[in-house]
Amino acid sequence: MTSQFDTLDLAPFEAVIFDMDGTLLDTEAVFRTIVFEVCDELGYVMTDDVHLSMVGGSHERTNQLLIEAYGVAFPYTLFDQRCRIIMHERSQSGVPLKAGARELVSDLKARGIPTAVATSSRNPHAQHHLGAAGLLDLFETVVTRDDVLNPKPHPEPYLTAAHRLGVAPTLCLALEDSHTGVRAAHAAGMQTVMVPDLVHPSEEIRALGIAVMESLSHVHQAAFRRS
Repeated sequence: MTSQFDTLDLAPFEAVIFDMDGTLLDTEAVFRTIVFEVCDELGYVMTDDVHLSMVGGSHERTNQLLIEAYGVAFPYTLFDQRCRIIMHERSQSGVPLKAGARELVSDLKARGIPTAVATSSRNPHAQHHLGAAGLLDLFETVVTRDDVLNPKPHPEPYLTAAHRLGVAPTLCLALEDSHTGVRAAHAAGMQTVMVPDLVHPSEEIRALGIAVMESLSHVHQAAFRRS
């Protein structure tokens, strides 16, 4: 069956900026399992609602959400440490990619279109995961939580990526899977496409005028349909 997104036309762009987890890398489902396991290990019951509220957020926002959900006694530092250790262990054999990710990034590279990553993850996590997925060398720059004062949904990560690429934000295509990331890219003035992973677009997100596409393969087709 033909997707409703197949005929979507993107405006011209001079650079592409990707979110990482859930957009380029198929890691959100793995991390979901870990979050539930670690909470159980610490004596707390994780719920789907709490988990989904965490998707796409910075570690500060995650800390806030977990304290709101479980109280000030929640051991966030230990939770964060355990999640990172287990995630690192489970990614040793490689990090799975989202459908169409390698093809799109490789084609952009071949066409001379600059690309960047703008992620809420810290630098060690981003470098390890992009490297394990074989994508790290394909990007001109990677902007992480360690590179900005204000994480998503603030536009700073996307504005920083555009500045490093030397391309005006309005000429950048931003690809995101989370509401937090969509708000950040939209606030930066970028043409923003949401490629849903675990979280689907809300009415608020759709009201921003954000395009929603099924996969990076669909984005790839829409981006170069006329070429």
